[in-house]
Amino acid sequence: MRTLVILGSTGSVGTQALDVVRRHPDRFKVVGLSAGTNQELLIGQIREFLPPYVAIADEAAAADLRERLAGIKGVEMLVGPEAAETLARDAEADLVLNALVGSAGLGPTLATLQAGKTLALANKESLVVGGELVMDLIKGEPERLIPVDSEHAALAQCLRGERREDVKRVILTGSGGPFRGWTRGELAKASVKEALAHPVWQMGPKITIDSATLMNKGLEVIEAHYLFGLEYSQIHVVIHPEGIVHALVEFRDGSMTAQFALPDMKLPIQLALGWPERLPSGIEPVPLTDRRLTFEPVDREAFPAIDLCYRVGELGLTFPAVMSAANEVAVMAFLEGKISLTRIVEVVQSVVDEHEAPSSVVSVVNLERADGWARRRAAEIIEAR
Repeated sequence: MRTLVILGSTGSVGTQALDVVRRHPDRFKVVGLSAGTNQELLIGQIREFLPPYVAIADEAAAADLRERLAGIKGVEMLVGPEAAETLARDAEADLVLNALVGSAGLGPTLATLQAGKTLALANKESLVVGGELVMDLIKGEPERLIPVDSEHAALAQCLRGERREDVKRVILTGSGGPFRGWTRGELAKASVKEALAHPVWQMGPKITIDSATLMNKGLEVIEAHYLFGLEYSQIHVVIHPEGIVHALVEFRDGSMTAQFALPDMKLPIQLALGWPERLPSGIEPVPLTDRRLTFEPVDREAFPAIDLCYRVGELGLTFPAVMSAANEVAVMAFLEGKISLTRIVEVVQSVVDEHEAPSSVVSVVNLERADGWARRRAAEIIEAR
């Protein structure tokens, strides 16, 4: 039986991971949960899975949780900003699933790998912000880092058993989000409600907005660079509205391999939790004769986030950390009605352009400094207009 820690257990990926555990109770045991302030859902998860450890960052929420769980024995609570890191590092677990949102996921990612554990990574910002630090920790042990994003899980399957020198390029697909086909002028008028109405995937608000601007796809380009050791010129993006083909690999002889599956995150989550075994999933097979599959180029004028991510990825240093932090601030401002959808990438672009003192990613301290500056500057830009 594999023992699991799930960071971000009340989010979209976390709740679906627990669905996988429910389907395979003889294979998985939850030994730790980490969550934010969704108290009701977390309480239900604790009562159902009885993990020995629960981590929660907010002290007020933790105090309320202790009171409400007074009758449950054997559950130790870790509290504070570094609670998730402590849980990832110290819990006796075979596998840690990092499903946290944003750059807050980097610390737990590093803690997991430093402790010698295997990491199932759904937190793409860990690689976007601290890819060099993360990859240094798994040198010689690449199997300790398992991608959970559907596109990167697909690439891992397509590349398995292939010689890397035979790979010409990889192709990440994206549905195009709710605004596929919209002009930049139309996007400027998009509402929060429209942006949250993703046509294919059910996700949390931050990643859903990132999908609406295609920032999410750009972040996945940087993620693929680190996960698979690819040059940015080898990583391409196409729009695939049906969401059936999750990634493709083109080899130097002209042949291509693709991974097909219905758009259901339980599949890549289960692949990661069960690796290297494929478990019965309960996911329906692709109805090949029932639909057409189409592919379109990215409208880079309407969705400039893609090119920004390529540029930032090539620049390296602390530029990706700055971009990620500014994006988190701008996305929240859009969700709060302070800026338009198109202003998100404009704000991020401005912050990246002003990053005049980038440094090498040699420590978390450097990243924290860049992150803090970018958040402050993004907030100033937003408030100034």
